[in-house]
Amino acid sequence: MNQWVFILNNVVVCIFGGILSAVFCNTLNTRKNRWIFCGYIATLLLLQGGLYWIGEAEFLRRIYPLIMHLPLILILYFQTKKLLWSAIAVLFAYLCCQLRRYFALLIVAVISGGVMEQSVIELVLTLPLLLFLLRFVSPIVSDLTKHPVKMQWQFGIIPAMYYVFDYITVVYTDLLSSGAPVVIEFMPFVCCAAYLVFLSYNAIEERKRSRLQQVQKSLEIQLGQSVREIHALQESQALAKRYRHDLRHHLQYLSNCIENEQSEQAQAYIAGICREIEAQKVQQYCENEVGNLVLSAFMGRAKKEGIALKVRGMLPALIKLSDSDLCVLLSNALENAINACKPLVLTGRDCTIDVQFYMRESKFFLQIMNPCEGEVRFEKGIPVSGREGHGIGVQSICAIVQQYGGICSFLVQDGQFILRLSL
Repeated sequence: MNQWVFILNNVVVCIFGGILSAVFCNTLNTRKNRWIFCGYIATLLLLQGGLYWIGEAEFLRRIYPLIMHLPLILILYFQTKKLLWSAIAVLFAYLCCQLRRYFALLIVAVISGGVMEQSVIELVLTLPLLLFLLRFVSPIVSDLTKHPVKMQWQFGIIPAMYYVFDYITVVYTDLLSSGAPVVIEFMPFVCCAAYLVFLSYNAIEERKRSRLQQVQKSLEIQLGQSVREIHALQESQALAKRYRHDLRHHLQYLSNCIENEQSEQAQAYIAGICREIEAQKVQQYCENEVGNLVLSAFMGRAKKEGIALKVRGMLPALIKLSDSDLCVLLSNALENAINACKPLVLTGRDCTIDVQFYMRESKFFLQIMNPCEGEVRFEKGIPVSGREGHGIGVQSICAIVQQYGGICSFLVQDGQFILRLSL
């Protein structure tokens, strides 16, 4: 009886691991592939049965990777043309086989059973566990095939290390059963190292995502302002076209004024036309296109909020800052200044945001002053806010300043919040 349970358990675990490997590779989605897989499993089971019946159970256990895992990798590669992922899928499936064994050992320890009970429990757990993995785990694992090879390597390292560890310490030697501390502590060490690597990788990815969000925000601001600039130019062009069309009427009117010696009326008429033309001109704050777009955008926003925006400075067309970094710097600083002024405007207070910038000896200098009320909380010289969603702008400014090796300062003086930076 024990022998038949052992044989059945080996057959079941072979099918269990094979199905998981194939599903992880998405190879059971066609009838042809399913037939190939069934033929492969049947061939391997016959081979294993032959080796077992001739009395080579231990030999079969030692060459199991060659007669089961390696052929499975090759058949999956034949179907998917992805050698790396075929190997990772088999390693994932092998790792999942450990779940049946551990749960069975846990139950046996509780009921004080033996090897026979363990094999029976493993058989009972196989189908529920397989259904669970197919339903909840396999979609996640199979989606990894869409990721770059570098990421596939990262997810395959742990299963590969466990595979090597299990065969070296259990199958080919008895190191694990000997109780050597270096062996017992190896997998906890792997878990700790993997966790530290995951933390580092996650931190790097988070910085990349934050950087992409900053760039996206700057591009959205540039796009919005560019659309407004285009509309302003279109309106200006339409007005110029209208003036060209009406030019003969203006000249006729001025000619009549001159003939009738009405010079003052002619001068007033000319001044009125000049004011209308000047009002349609697109405002230019500096020679730098990105800086001009951002300042123009926030000039309009400040005006709608009843806030005066005073801009002074010279900024050449070409500076060492990238367009996205300059956009993020100005946008976040001006947005914070406008947000600080909004509550003051509601109380009837006049608010003016003073912006100064210039280039000197290839260094970019920026100072923005705005009125503020209440106490501003600082941590290590950086203003912080307890409100959700606030403080990201300051972090973006500090990150860019640090990237260019510059310096920045935030302070409150005489009711004015002052941002200064040099880079």
